Amino acid sequence: MPRKSTKTEVKATETAIETKVEDIKTEDKAAETKVAEETATGSKKAPAKKTASKAAETKATKTTGAKAAKETGAKAPRSTAKKAEAKISLEIQYAEKAWTMEDLEKIVRGIWKDELKQKAGDLQGIELYVKPEENKVYYVMNGEHKGSFDI
Repeated sequence: MPRKSTKTEVKATETAIETKVEDIKTEDKAAETKVAEETATGSKKAPAKKTASKAAETKATKTTGAKAAKETGAKAPRSTAKKAEAKISLEIQYAEKAWTMEDLEKIVRGIWKDELKQKAGDLQGIELYVKPEENKVYYVMNGEHKGSFDI
């Protein structure tokens, strides 16, 4: 009697296992889709139980983020990374004079370093209040240093 090749048997077994894993994944996706639909429609039915094997559960727990959302059909979680913000420029024009936000910031930083004798790295926040009718800019630095300068 001729002997069967072990490689053929192993390959056939691997194929059968892969087919079963795929079937389980398909059933799992169907159950999750059904639960999602019931949740969306407001149905109060108990969610369907998962019939995934231990290997499929382990794989699902290791998968996170957009990949998990893609596999389960759920929405991907929003990214916490900030999108690039639009650059804003400001120019104040009054009585044929013009000041940009950068111009006023340079003046305030100069006051911080020269008049208040503070380190540049210690400046955490600047609030500016421009009153063109008075030709003045009022400032608050780090919430405690207040003053004004002429423009």
